[in-house]
Amino acid sequence: MAGHSHWRQIKHKKQAADAKRGKLFSKLSRAIIIAAREGGGDPSANLKLRYAIDRAKAASMPAETIERAIKKGTGELAAERLEEITYEGYGPGGVGILVEVLTDNRNRTGSELRRLFERAGGKLATSGSVAWMFETRGVCTVEGEVDPDHLLEVALEAGADDVKAIDDAYEVYCDPSQFQELKTTLEKAGFQLRSAEIAKIPTVTVNIEDAEVGRKLLKLLDELDEHDDVQNVYANYTMSDELLQTAAAG
Repeated sequence: MAGHSHWRQIKHKKQAADAKRGKLFSKLSRAIIIAAREGGGDPSANLKLRYAIDRAKAASMPAETIERAIKKGTGELAAERLEEITYEGYGPGGVGILVEVLTDNRNRTGSELRRLFERAGGKLATSGSVAWMFETRGVCTVEGEVDPDHLLEVALEAGADDVKAIDDAYEVYCDPSQFQELKTTLEKAGFQLRSAEIAKIPTVTVNIEDAEVGRKLLKLLDELDEHDDVQNVYANYTMSDELLQTAAAG
């Protein structure tokens, strides 16, 4: 199982619990703030903001909370000064990991992430040493009863360039510039989307064959994802379903 697909499924399951305790809303608000700060508060003219709002709505964030985050980004309301940083590192088994963060304190966040990596037997790496193993792609995950031929036809017409069957769903891939059109077209065609995001997809992978290495890796990914400043975590591992179940069980 590819690390990207597996990690996205883990995040999807974790988000419901995160939303209940407010952590997910805080992360999504930060994404809206920085998107509005960079490109303005009009989502029709700011694709990054539209994407951040769509993610917030998918997590059932209240409209007033979304609006408040936009106003913080445009300067109408006071807000903390946030910085976007992507950290690169190696986890157990030499797995490449990208960690996207929004932070108001670069030194604190970097120190905390370095500690998490080192505790797991990994390390932070220099810029560019891991990023080259990933490419940025739009990904829509379609679930439910699906006619594969119809899905493929609709997806290709909307700009998709690949459709893959994964477990009980289908992943539809596209260039980031086609993401919004693809998402909208699939929804209008009646397909049920489990998730839709612009993500980092590994082009080079590391196969994990040892259960203990797998356990340490999954634990590190969980700890990174739980960090308040972390927006997204991507890893380039593959693991058999049997080993995955063993590693996840601890």
